Amino acid sequence: MPLFTRRAALLGAGGLLALPALGRDAKPQPAAPTVWPQALAVPGGVVRLSLGPAATRPVAQARQGDADVPVLVLGDAIAWTAVVGIPLSAALGDAHISVLLPDGGGARQVPYIVAPKQYKEQHLKVSPRTVDLSPEDQARFERERDHQAQVMATFSEQPAGGALQSLRMQVPVPGRRSSSFGLRRVFNGQPRNPHSGMDIAAATGTPIVAPLPGKVIDVGDYFFNGGTVWLDHGQGLLSMYCHLSSMDVRVGDVLRAGEAFCKVGATGRVTGPHLHWGVMLNRTMVDPALFL
Repeated sequence: MPLFTRRAALLGAGGLLALPALGRDAKPQPAAPTVWPQALAVPGGVVRLSLGPAATRPVAQARQGDADVPVLVLGDAIAWTAVVGIPLSAALGDAHISVLLPDGGGARQVPYIVAPKQYKEQHLKVSPRTVDLSPEDQARFERERDHQAQVMATFSEQPAGGALQSLRMQVPVPGRRSSSFGLRRVFNGQPRNPHSGMDIAAATGTPIVAPLPGKVIDVGDYFFNGGTVWLDHGQGLLSMYCHLSSMDVRVGDVLRAGEAFCKVGATGRVTGPHLHWGVMLNRTMVDPALFL
């Protein structure tokens, strides 16, 4: 039998079409994720923990500092899953969440391991007044920090748009990713906190859409973040949009996924127009890319 015929018999009609992709230089493609957010147990990442079956949704908590913070739990009576945000400051190695036992019988621990991740460093030049704050600006920042802490503590059992289904988000604005989550940032030569969101470069005035159904829980103009909107998607899953030129919503408004609600700008501490997009789980900023 000729070589061509023998190979066709072994591979079938579809196999011959695939042969070029099996060459020596071909690189395997990563499998597309089937659940969101994708699990990545590193500082700034997300871990998905199986909690098993239960008649009602378990109550799970993560320890942060000296507080127990509620954790998002998805699923049904057959199988529940905790979706846990890992702080950028988390220690490497063993970690756990606590799941409250029914009838006040204490709690059981569900363990996981935090693996290392090396984030890059970014040097930026900005207005000196946004690095070395005047007494007036420092007082303003502290007032805004306290207010934002209250916003970030939001935990609604049921989001305004109904029960959480898929956590797969759509990109809120088209554009080039100009700065990724976790970058170690140096402003005017002075180290500052790591970058806690994703920056997407776009022209001032470009509409921004809600990545999931959500409720507006904060609208403000802040010293560092400029024009800012926070959305609540339920169970401690929040999202933040900063440096806005226009905020076309009010606190209490309910948005559909894909609905425009604000516009890209260059307000606050920026080097040019862009959207700073943050995603929060259990009061922890996590990498938005894991939800895309």
